[in-house]
Amino acid sequence: MTVATPSEHHGHDAEHHPDLRVPGLLTFLISESLMFGGFFATYLFFRQTTDVWPPEGTEVELLVPTINTIILVSSSFVIHFGEMAIKKNNVAGMQWWYKVTAVMGAMFLLGQVYEYLTLGYGMTANVFANCFYIMTGFHGLHVFVGLLLILGVLKRSQRPGHYSATKHTGIEMAEIYWHFVDIIWIVLFTLLYVLTQF
Repeated sequence: MTVATPSEHHGHDAEHHPDLRVPGLLTFLISESLMFGGFFATYLFFRQTTDVWPPEGTEVELLVPTINTIILVSSSFVIHFGEMAIKKNNVAGMQWWYKVTAVMGAMFLLGQVYEYLTLGYGMTANVFANCFYIMTGFHGLHVFVGLLLILGVLKRSQRPGHYSATKHTGIEMAEIYWHFVDIIWIVLFTLLYVLTQF
């Protein structure tokens, strides 16, 4: 009787158990998209069935959200530079771009907090305010989670050999999640800020 060595067991497991981390993340993001889709549909329903939208006293300003949008959308390009760097086995380059992305994500959250503090109305003012705070707040939570993922990547990258040109799934997953956050924000920005101006 032959006994398989640990390395043989490892090879056997790798052969029969593919890496499902990225497909798992994509499945999760699809479910999150459905949740946001429900918010979008509810918002559009109220918009179509309300005579004045947004109701008087709950108008939104464009300056801070536009700056926030530029920061967040630009960060998608920045984080991609990090993935490009690690694919060239440039760990230091990846760390630099991920640190810049983390700073941009933090700036976005600070901008959102500033906006909340200066809006002049709360979540219970009317149905528009309720939709506004729920949708932007839920998105802000996702940005915060994405920021934690990026910081987690940076922490793990301190371990020698943890990431390389051939081993960077964690980096790819953080980038995919961040792109998702950006796409959702573009839709939110269009619905809540741009269309309310017309």
